Amino acid sequence: MRSGVLVRKLGMTRLFLDDGRHCPVTVLALEGCEVVGQRTPERDGYSAVQVGSGSVPARNIAKPQRAAGEKSGAPLKRHVREFRVSPENILETGSRFRSGHFVVGQYVDARGVTIGKGFAGAMKRHNFGGLRASHGVSISHRSHGSTGNSQDPGRVFKGKKMAGQMGARQRTIQNLQVVSTDEERGVILVKGGVPGAPGSWLTLSDAVKRALPPGVPFPAGIEETPAPQAVDEAQDQIDESAAATQENDVPVEAGGEE
Repeated sequence: MRSGVLVRKLGMTRLFLDDGRHCPVTVLALEGCEVVGQRTPERDGYSAVQVGSGSVPARNIAKPQRAAGEKSGAPLKRHVREFRVSPENILETGSRFRSGHFVVGQYVDARGVTIGKGFAGAMKRHNFGGLRASHGVSISHRSHGSTGNSQDPGRVFKGKKMAGQMGARQRTIQNLQVVSTDEERGVILVKGGVPGAPGSWLTLSDAVKRALPPGVPFPAGIEETPAPQAVDEAQDQIDESAAATQENDVPVEAGGEE
């Protein structure tokens, strides 16, 4: 069992497949999604990783979370979620996910908060037909009608469909197919829609009801950190280039031009 990731919904568009059919897709962005904590069986009784995403000023983070981040050395994140993983798939703190964590053709589950519609009537919320437009109905045309019987049972059953708060609920959409990934831009394109408005945050994880296809990276798709020697060599090249540029720049004396 692998870790999931935190993504931000950018919106929807469409792609044209090789056979000419167009496919509606949702664009999901990985914005600095990395591991900020661990849960081990020895210390916590279960194995999991805490994943964070989105930058945030330190003053906007509660003091306990700020102290925990300083203790673990992990950067502060606006959104943090915990994913259960197998003990062999626990990731090191600071590991940053890439869009290659998921492969094309794989099925994923997306969980987020749906768009809130406010207090809605029965016709909008439950697709009721409403009452008659005439013949005895007065100012109750969009009402849901009666809600129960008379003396027996003498009450309204729990769960009765009525008017009330619509939307703003956490929902999971299962078995969404990954159509494409772009590691350079850090985006994942999945077929169909996901909960939430553009700009909202979701969790994306391997589908629980589908087998993983071949080629999925284990324990996760992590960005490779350059070796210290390679970083030093690159810095030396930058310094040499800057020195050569300074040597080639000959200052022009004042009054040298007519």
